[in-house]
Amino acid sequence: MKRNIISIFLGLVTFTTFSAERYEPSSNYPAGSRVSYNSDIYEAKWWANPGQSPGDQVDNEWDSPWQFISHGGDVPEEKPEDEVGINPPPIEGDYPEYREGSEYEGGDIVINLGELFRCREGVTVPWCSGAAWAYEPGVGTAWFDAWVPTTEDEINNPPEEPDNPEEPEEPETPPGEGLVVTQEELDLQEASLTSDPLLQKVKVSIQTLDNEIVEAVVPLSDSNPDNVKRVESFITADEWEHLFPKRSPEYTYRHFLQAIAKYPAFCGNYDDGRDADEICRKSISTMFAHFTQETGGHTAHWDVPEWRQGLVHVREMGWDEDMRGGYNGECNPDVWQGQTWPCGTFDNGEYKSYFGRGAKQLSYNYNYGPFSEAMFGTVRTLLDSPEMVADTWLNLASAIWFFVTPQPPKPSMLHAIDGTWIPNDRDTENGLLPGLGVTTNIINGGVECGGSEEIAQSLNRIDYYTHFSEHLTSPISDDEVLGCKGMKQFDAEGAGATPIYWEKNWGWVEDNPGGKSYSCQLVNYQTPYSALKDGDYTNCVKHHFPDIVIIEDH
Repeated sequence: MKRNIISIFLGLVTFTTFSAERYEPSSNYPAGSRVSYNSDIYEAKWWANPGQSPGDQVDNEWDSPWQFISHGGDVPEEKPEDEVGINPPPIEGDYPEYREGSEYEGGDIVINLGELFRCREGVTVPWCSGAAWAYEPGVGTAWFDAWVPTTEDEINNPPEEPDNPEEPEEPETPPGEGLVVTQEELDLQEASLTSDPLLQKVKVSIQTLDNEIVEAVVPLSDSNPDNVKRVESFITADEWEHLFPKRSPEYTYRHFLQAIAKYPAFCGNYDDGRDADEICRKSISTMFAHFTQETGGHTAHWDVPEWRQGLVHVREMGWDEDMRGGYNGECNPDVWQGQTWPCGTFDNGEYKSYFGRGAKQLSYNYNYGPFSEAMFGTVRTLLDSPEMVADTWLNLASAIWFFVTPQPPKPSMLHAIDGTWIPNDRDTENGLLPGLGVTTNIINGGVECGGSEEIAQSLNRIDYYTHFSEHLTSPISDDEVLGCKGMKQFDAEGAGATPIYWEKNWGWVEDNPGGKSYSCQLVNYQTPYSALKDGDYTNCVKHHFPDIVIIEDH
């Protein structure tokens, strides 16, 4: 649900009932905040995180940050501006007008509809530069995900914010005098909390082989993993040359096979009757279509058709490895993204640039870090040497990583293709049905999907997919949804909204020191701790409860 711009600028309206805003699942609420939920008024007892709804069913009242205030309340009624007699103050500063297609960075201020908006910091920064129908400030269908309404007073006198969000007040326990647990107990808690069948399938789909095995992969070797042999059966070295004759030389056939080898679930076997060969061909056709849109030549007068012009670019156009000052806004060590994925630096201390590299054009430290950890078990390798994503087999492995890794509330592209993701009623209502179109939505839905007409990029993907499918004998069914016009975004009520991050459990446990839970819970918003990484549950608990005493097993 998107906030109405009128309800945000409180100076434009006069309220005749409780001053409470409509509850937004994606928002944080500090202690004392009042919200309207299902026509009732609730107040935050302490900091409420995104997704902690007043309507959540809890066993004990202290498990919820919300307390009921009154029945019958609702979002305050608005009186027409001419009745109130209040007009917004004129804008005196010189601010640029919003323009679709302009490149915006986090913190940029624009004027639109006579009001000021600030581009949100963080992972949503690219959305500020997205399609106007979705992200035009105050107008687009998802504008509030990219922009924050602001005023000149707020710009000139920014409020002092604490380094960390407020947390519920809890009795302090001296370090080393908290709850005593064994590592085995924490591991059992993690296993119990991650026992959901779908989460287990996600874990299987992202499993990787050791790099020693991957480095040994060469075309037609008897020791190649089974999924590599399956791909070799219909994508030979000659086929690779035929399909990508204009590719950058870094995209070698061997690199392609090594990327496949790293993820055994990609083109792997199924033990439930699904046709692994058919799924593999459809996955390859889909992936090649997206390769060609993301890195293709898109040149009509070349001597090969556009669908065979993929993998031309290994680095984002206009960038080289010596360039500074780009794609590193989240390197700030004062924000958790910069702390979790600390950026590498040049010799003079300037941050490295995490511009698009490889077949998926991997960008930003918050993608390089997790990808590096998946490849090497440490975030440091690719944060220190991002050029490896262009120059080694990682240029194609980065695309496979993106293909098999979900981004809740989105499923992974692999699960959208192989039938693991089954749309529920909410997905169906939003037009999210199996086919190429839903994978386009996963990749770039905020820009390419949802409009009344199919835009050029989506039409390209359809054209390329159609050609690759025909060439690789992967039939397209009559009911497959190829485009994504009219297709809404994935949301928290869809079947792909599997919580995969750990957050502090704010609950009260009477028998524990200070009543603290000494545990973490699964949430569907990004935190530094992933449920897909074994051991991160313990890391989350230790971070949020530093006084805990963990006895190592012997």
